[in-house]
Amino acid sequence: MEVSSSFLREMVCLNCKEKFNTTKIRSRYVRVVKHESDFKPIYQDPSVYPILYNSAVCPHCGFAFTDDFSPYFADGVKNDIKEAITSRWNSRSFGGERTIEEAIEAYKLAYISATVKKEKPLTIAGITLRIAWLYNDLNDVESEKRFKKIARDLYTKAYMEEDYVGTQMSETRVIYLMAELSHQIGDHEEAVRNFSRVIERQRTSIEPNLIEMAKERWQEIREHKQQEKVRAD
Repeated sequence: MEVSSSFLREMVCLNCKEKFNTTKIRSRYVRVVKHESDFKPIYQDPSVYPILYNSAVCPHCGFAFTDDFSPYFADGVKNDIKEAITSRWNSRSFGGERTIEEAIEAYKLAYISATVKKEKPLTIAGITLRIAWLYNDLNDVESEKRFKKIARDLYTKAYMEEDYVGTQMSETRVIYLMAELSHQIGDHEEAVRNFSRVIERQRTSIEPNLIEMAKERWQEIREHKQQEKVRAD
């Protein structure tokens, strides 16, 4: 009998501690063929799309979270969640298979939950970047750009606060994302500044691929500027 690529996992809500089920994708079915320049994964089988299920939504209290959320709640935060989220929550389930639109809604709930809970900027940046990826799938350019700007600003805040320390995200990778997202939203001066920061780390970085990607992008932007200058003259 063929095993389905998806399965139901029992979750315990970080906020209210109630149990609920949410869909996950079995890792053996996940085959990434490449990553885009902003690290968006492209899968061999588009129907097996784990990004849709990274945000778990509690049907009881409306709190949504990803694996990157901290289990710690500061004093008063649970009351803030009750007022800002639970009091407005019309109970519904996101536990089954999701469309891209439903996944976006689940991530937006996680974005609100993370903001109210005061999660690290790095965690919230990852949520908003994934929302942008999903809008890219829908060819919604305006919404994609809006969330990439939010993600860029959050990665910048994460870099300034050094909250990537102790995570799987290196400083070089955070700066690269600041640069690449700046480039994609049309903030080319900020892109060049941060790509240069990445390139400056080429002697000490253990991520040579990032260095090469930054060099290529930096050169592309410089050549584009030169071409614009020639046309203007």
